[in-house]
Amino acid sequence: MSSRTFPLIALSLVLGLGAAWMANNWLSAKLNAKEDDNQQSVVVATTEIAFGQMVEAQQVAVVRMPKDAVPEDAFDAPDKVVGKIATFSMLRGDILRAARLAEHLGGSTLASLIEPNKRAISVRVDDVVGVGGFLLPGNRVDVLATRQTGNSGDAESKTILEDLRVLAVDQTASTDKTQPVVVRAVTLEMTPQEAEVLVKGMAAGKLQLALRNPLDNQPRPAVTQPVALAQPPAPAPVVRPVVRRQGTGNSSAVTVIRGVEVNEVRAKL
Repeated sequence: MSSRTFPLIALSLVLGLGAAWMANNWLSAKLNAKEDDNQQSVVVATTEIAFGQMVEAQQVAVVRMPKDAVPEDAFDAPDKVVGKIATFSMLRGDILRAARLAEHLGGSTLASLIEPNKRAISVRVDDVVGVGGFLLPGNRVDVLATRQTGNSGDAESKTILEDLRVLAVDQTASTDKTQPVVVRAVTLEMTPQEAEVLVKGMAAGKLQLALRNPLDNQPRPAVTQPVALAQPPAPAPVVRPVVRRQGTGNSSAVTVIRGVEVNEVRAKL
């Protein structure tokens, strides 16, 4: 080997080691690169999730979205939503939020749909009371009670409860219906105090459900009671004096009676 071989071999080794070191640093930088700080992982629905349905793993996926477009109560991992109950219907692509999901703590899924401090009460209905079969879970209704007054056959009706949420119709909590269906029972959500009012109304007479517009969340105006006009005082009775004459000759006595007063006047003729 010539005297120039060793320097060339040493230079090749140095250049090879330098290239390997640079490639390793570049690959490490790519692998350790941080995610964009302006993006956030969000769980979205990959298919329609019906009201009252339990969320399954194949119904959700994780996508990246800008942070300022993500709701505060959104989830960042599928295991945080799987097994929860949907309290609102969700379409494909909707972000799963804590406000639209409820924990399933056992029992029926309907029990998980009831808000804290509220109760579910079922009301027997027919095609008239059930608004012609157009009631679906998630609708809002008012409850009217009608009862007989006296023996004349007259009746009076009064709205006893307002803006109640329909949890289920018959034995289903699904909203996937397009045609009216006549049902036998409707389950309503209400407070314990409202439940007492409803039970009293059921015992006193007949109930009727009134379907509300979902955008109408204002209570009905109070009915103003007619004000009785003050009657003018009755005129005082006119008291006419009663005159009685007694006596003979030149003198006589005249008795004048005014109401309860009796006066006797003597006069000379």
